[in-house]
Amino acid sequence: MLYWAVVFFIVAIVAAIFGFGGIAAGAASIAKILFVVFLILFILSLLFGGLRRGPRL
Repeated sequence: MLYWAVVFFIVAIVAAIFGFGGIAAGAASIAKILFVVFLILFILSLLFGGLRRGPRL
């Protein structure tokens, strides 16, 4: 998912360079959403992965 966020970010940069404002704004918003979803899933996987194993002795 982080890969797709980076891809949409690059599309937004290229579209902004060529002057396609609407496309750049759309791709940038998609990249932001995917990045936030990636961060939430990453934090949840860290929390639940640590809880599943239990305490280390």
